[in-house]
Amino acid sequence: MHIQFREFDPFNVWIWLEFSTNPSEIEKQYVEEVFNSWFFLGKLGGFNAENLQVQEVGLDISYLPYDEDVAEESLVALMHNMGDVEYEGYWARCWFDLGTSDALALDVLVNALRQFSRDYVTIETLIIGGQNADWRVPGSHDPEFVAGESLN
Repeated sequence: MHIQFREFDPFNVWIWLEFSTNPSEIEKQYVEEVFNSWFFLGKLGGFNAENLQVQEVGLDISYLPYDEDVAEESLVALMHNMGDVEYEGYWARCWFDLGTSDALALDVLVNALRQFSRDYVTIETLIIGGQNADWRVPGSHDPEFVAGESLN
């Protein structure tokens, strides 16, 4: 699976998947479950790099003294919104507002999609952010479109 990062705005990011074949309905459901699960964890604050107490300890976590104060004092890291997963030919895309979630969220998604591609549906390309020349973002192809400006 080829992974590309393009222009990235965490509050307005499209994530694109290119499959090796046209995905079936069941394969589309699997893709949607991956995105929905990832977003739900993000909505609950699961991607908070400021509170990685278990990860920071290393391999021996037996009897880890989890520090509730550290957890409480860390800034919230919440995803805000997710669009519908859309499909066109060999492509799928989904829009996200990643809010204040940390970049850790993207690592988790990339890792999950790499394994998903091995086990379920072959993904040729994963694009995070920016545009896709094969399938433009709504509104971006209009010549009068200027982000954040009114036409009146």
